[in-house]
Amino acid sequence: MSQKLIPDTKAPALSLGLVGGGTWTLADQTPKNFSMVIFYRGLHCPVCKMYLTKLNGLIDMAAEAGVNVVAVSMDPEDRATQTKTDWELGNIDLAYGATADDVRNWGLYLSTAFKDAEIPQFAEPGLFWVRPDGRLYLIDISNMPWSRPDVEFLLSKVQFAMDNGYPARGTTA
Repeated sequence: MSQKLIPDTKAPALSLGLVGGGTWTLADQTPKNFSMVIFYRGLHCPVCKMYLTKLNGLIDMAAEAGVNVVAVSMDPEDRATQTKTDWELGNIDLAYGATADDVRNWGLYLSTAFKDAEIPQFAEPGLFWVRPDGRLYLIDISNMPWSRPDVEFLLSKVQFAMDNGYPARGTTA
């Protein structure tokens, strides 16, 4: 069962292989403002393709806002590599091999395949901003492929949040 994450608390651990080599580990990230962790459904998802293609074109905006970006799926390395190549995601770090436990720890919904193109189990979308000290700032999850935040709009708000010391919201029990 997934857990409900609380803003302004420590983000769950995450360490995964990256397409092209190396490992992406949340605890090792040193963004100026935030690490943006985006969970996507996988190679089978045309909505993910549109979303990540748009994000690929916004990486300079993210960097200017002091935001490091990684996109994460439960796909194995070969499917993640195909995703990066076929979708032309040269600007995005693509992490692969998230487990069902990883997905549950991040409070995401899990789905079971009903089409041949899908892997047996995959995460539904989620987007998180994690502060440099590892605390969650923004949490957005969905149980459907079509419901996702506008990344360009979100990135346009980073400077406002930083300039105004805008706190993480939703922390009241």
